[in-house]
Amino acid sequence: MNNFKIRRFTSASVPFLSGAVAIVLAIAIILSPESSFQASLQGLKLWWTLVFPALLPFLMLSEMLTATGFVHGLGVLLEPVMTRIFRLPGAGGWTLALGMTAGFPAGAGGVQLLHKQGSITDKEAGRLASIAHFASPVTLLIVVGVAFLHSPAAGYTLLAIHWISGLAAGVTATLLTGRPKTEAPVVVPSQRKTASLPRRMHQAVTEARARDGRGFGKLLGESVSTAVQSLMVIGGYMIMFAVVINIATSLVPQLPPALAASFLEIHLGANALTSELTAPHDFSSMGITGLALLSAALGWSGICGQLQALTLLKRAKISFLPYAAVRLLHGVFAFAFTLLLWTPLMNLRETVLPAVAGPEVAESTATLGALNVWNVVPQLLGLQSLLLLVIIALSAAVSAVTWLRRLNG
Repeated sequence: MNNFKIRRFTSASVPFLSGAVAIVLAIAIILSPESSFQASLQGLKLWWTLVFPALLPFLMLSEMLTATGFVHGLGVLLEPVMTRIFRLPGAGGWTLALGMTAGFPAGAGGVQLLHKQGSITDKEAGRLASIAHFASPVTLLIVVGVAFLHSPAAGYTLLAIHWISGLAAGVTATLLTGRPKTEAPVVVPSQRKTASLPRRMHQAVTEARARDGRGFGKLLGESVSTAVQSLMVIGGYMIMFAVVINIATSLVPQLPPALAASFLEIHLGANALTSELTAPHDFSSMGITGLALLSAALGWSGICGQLQALTLLKRAKISFLPYAAVRLLHGVFAFAFTLLLWTPLMNLRETVLPAVAGPEVAESTATLGALNVWNVVPQLLGLQSLLLLVIIALSAAVSAVTWLRRLNG
C-alpha cells in the first residue's frame, strides 16, 4: 500500500489527456459528421479571424524582449511590488502586464521564456502563469463588447472588472499559498544589490542577453516560428473543444448549451451566454445577474484556455488543480465585483474611456475580422505601456514605504 502513488495531473500530462480526448472525438465525429464539421468550422473561423492576428505580434514581441534582456531590466524596477505582493521575481511584472493586455496564451508564453532561461523555478512558473491568466482585451472589447453585446461601454466595464477580479484572485492565491519552503528565486549577486538602480538594470540586461546568446536574425526567425507554432496549438484546442461542446449538447439535451460552452471554451461560451440571455442589440436585457454570469465565465476562461496555457508550460510540470483553483477564484471575484461595480463603472466610462470601435462594427458579428483586430493592436500596446507605468509607480511607492520604515526603525 505504501508503494502506491497517485499521479497528479500536471502540464506534462496534457498530451496523454489530449490523446484520449482525440480518440473519443474521432468516434463521435464518425457518428455525427455533419454537426461536428460545422462546429469545427466555427472554432476555426474564431481562431483565424480573432486569436491569430491578435496574439501573433504579442508572442513575437515577448520572446524578443525577453531574449534581449529588456524584461529583466524592467524587472529590477518592478521587483519591489512583485516580491512583496505576489512573492515572485521582478521579471514577472512584464509577464503580468503581458497577460493582462494580450491574454492568457501570451502570458503563458512569457512565463515559458522566463522558465526556459532559468529566471524562475517550476513552482514560481505555476504561480506566475495562474496570476497572469487573463482574457485578451480584444476578446472583451471587440468580441464580447462590440460584436456580442453591441456596446463598447459594456466591453470596457467587463474589462475593468476582469482585471480587478484577476488581481484580487492572484493576491488571494498568494496569501493562501504562503511563502515557498523548498524552492527559492534566482539568487541576485551581492554587488548588484548595492549598485545604483541604472547599474543594476544594465547588469540584469547584460546577463540575460548573455544567457540567451542569439543574434538578431536568428532571434527574429525563431520568434516568428515559435509564435506560429504556439498559435497552431491554440487553434487545435479551439477547434477540438468546439466539437466537444457540440457533442456534449447533442448527447445530453438537458445540459444548457451556454453552461457547457462557458465551462469548456471562453469565446464560444461568451457567444452562447449573450445569445441566450440578450435581446437583439440590447445588452441590458441580460440583467445584472446575466452580466455577472458572463463576467464569471470570462474569469474562469474555460478548460480549453487552461489546457492551452498548461501545454505551453509542460516543461515546468505545473499541477492542473491549483491552476484551475485560481481560475475559479477569478470567476467568483468577477461575479461578485460585477454585482457591486457594474453601475458605477458604466457611469464612469462616459467621461473617462473612449470607444475602441465605431457603431458600424457593432451592426453584425460578420464584420469581426483580422483587419479589425490589427487596427486595435496599437491601442493595446499603449494600454500595456500604461499598465507597466502603473506597476512601476506602485513599485516605487512600495520601495519608498520600505525605506521610510527602515529609516524610522
